[in-house]
Amino acid sequence: MQQATKASVILTENVILQSQYLEREVIIDFFLPSVQSTTSPISLLLINDGQDMEKMHFTSILERLYSGQEIEPLLFVAIHCGTDRKMEYGTQNQLDYKGRGAKAPLYTSFIFDELLPFIRQKYSISSFKEKAFAGFSLGGLSALDIVWNRPGEFTKAGLFSASLWWRSVDQNDEEYDDNKHRIMHQQVRNGKYAPWLKFFFQCGNLDETKDRNKNGIIDSIDDTLDLIAALEEKGYDREKDIRYLELEDGHHDVFTWGRAMPDFLRWGWGTTKP
Repeated sequence: MQQATKASVILTENVILQSQYLEREVIIDFFLPSVQSTTSPISLLLINDGQDMEKMHFTSILERLYSGQEIEPLLFVAIHCGTDRKMEYGTQNQLDYKGRGAKAPLYTSFIFDELLPFIRQKYSISSFKEKAFAGFSLGGLSALDIVWNRPGEFTKAGLFSASLWWRSVDQNDEEYDDNKHRIMHQQVRNGKYAPWLKFFFQCGNLDETKDRNKNGIIDSIDDTLDLIAALEEKGYDREKDIRYLELEDGHHDVFTWGRAMPDFLRWGWGTTKP
């Protein structure tokens, strides 16, 4: 792909899209380099919890990366969450033990049947070089769930402090078992290997304080490392297909995710590959 030279970043538009599936207005921010190739296909990156981009100073992050010619141009689509976030995000094929995630199938339909056609029409793009999906916390779980269940549509998933604890049985229940009741882990174990998929995981040592199995490692890191192990068992290569970033002083907050964002973007779309 022809690289944008000293490209500046523009927020091309803040759009309100009326979703029939979600029965609400969805706010979407579009970020696009102001200078790009007119002949080469561009990559698409969707992200959940797009309302956090301003707080993260995402435009400044992109401007630094573009000005240093560190990443390829990409169309970045930030999807703001709704008030029913815990119902729209989650796993589309199974509710958690509290019945959360009930609208996750509708959110998936919104992505494929409303948002992607809107993007293609808006930018007159028939196909993308590749598509990726990322998110923070529960939005990260949602992104992975969508990518895993529609692997033919995507090449990468980016998870920042993802809610991989999402479970079908309360952890305080006598029958609870990490190996049986974490929903995303079970999806991976029962799913099919798609060799083109790659995964980025970020955790912070200060994400939380809970340690349900008393092994001295907080749950968010345990859950993430266990999912990575499940991906390896499925056939993914830890060195080639998976990037794990653990920040010793990282919290479960937008500031930490903003610190990790350049690493994610260079990993996925860097102009210099390791």
